[in-house]
Amino acid sequence: DISPLLKDPVAFRSLIDLLEDHVRASFPKIDFIAGLDSRGFLIGPPLAQRLGIGFVPVRKKGKLPGPTESISYSLEYGKAELEIQSDAVEPGQKVVIVDDLLATGGTMCAACELLKRLKAEVLECLVIIELKALKGSEKLNSIPFYSLLQYD
Repeated sequence: DISPLLKDPVAFRSLIDLLEDHVRASFPKIDFIAGLDSRGFLIGPPLAQRLGIGFVPVRKKGKLPGPTESISYSLEYGKAELEIQSDAVEPGQKVVIVDDLLATGGTMCAACELLKRLKAEVLECLVIIELKALKGSEKLNSIPFYSLLQYD
């Protein structure tokens, strides 16, 4: 739960500082931050603004206007669908995907697939918290992954 971070402006600023430092050190060229619905929308835009780049939302089905690319994926408790606008990125653009938490990896993996369908280059999947015992990062295959905090 990242609610305490959101309530504390100093802690939230420190979080964005840490994420910004990591992305700047790791990727000299990046075009977009893509944030996952919904908590990725809380950290993605301020991070993108700091980096001087745009933000792209990856949303639950039916929330985005215009033509979209959609993917269905499995969750521990059922199925879900994600969408991205068809013109969100151009082929070859470099993207870092952000979210608050990586558990089983299903949502992050689906977001990676959506961006690959648009021919974007996914540089990394970036989260605040990783639940290591659930082995979600293993689903990401060869896509680099970074988490600030890890719990077993």
